[in-house]
Amino acid sequence: MRLDLREIIHVPDAQKSFQLQLDLSDLEFYGRKPISRPVLAEGSVTNHAGALVLEGTARSLLDLACDRCGKEFSREKVVELNSLVAQELEDEENDEILLLDGTELDLDQVVREAFVLAMDTKNLCSDDCKGLCAKCGANLNDGPCGCKPDVDPRLAVLAQLLDKETE
Repeated sequence: MRLDLREIIHVPDAQKSFQLQLDLSDLEFYGRKPISRPVLAEGSVTNHAGALVLEGTARSLLDLACDRCGKEFSREKVVELNSLVAQELEDEENDEILLLDGTELDLDQVVREAFVLAMDTKNLCSDDCKGLCAKCGANLNDGPCGCKPDVDPRLAVLAQLLDKETE
């Protein structure tokens, strides 16, 4: 969606609202495509004394897999959209300012970049997820597994003595 800002560029305190749905289901993160539902973005561009400011949010429900236990879960992702918008840049290296194409802003590109940059590199089903047992693969969130704890090789002889006493 291209948002034409011609009416507000030179009008102080003028505002133009937007609302759009964006399909990002083709994006792959670490072998998965978690954005299976549309991303809903809404907000506005406001002229604050000649400076155009984009403010809004983009949100979607993500289909994820826990990086510790492998459990499938869904979580809402909300990304804040806050940027300055300009017709031309004095400093070509400034990535924080969005550049207009004439008088239009490409909202699809803005939302896509913001959503991709805000994606987490690690997803956990809960903050206290215990993960899987390294030996048997049991989900430790369901309870302890039956594996015996590893014995320090330096104490292996003492562990054998303890095993003999329990027999």
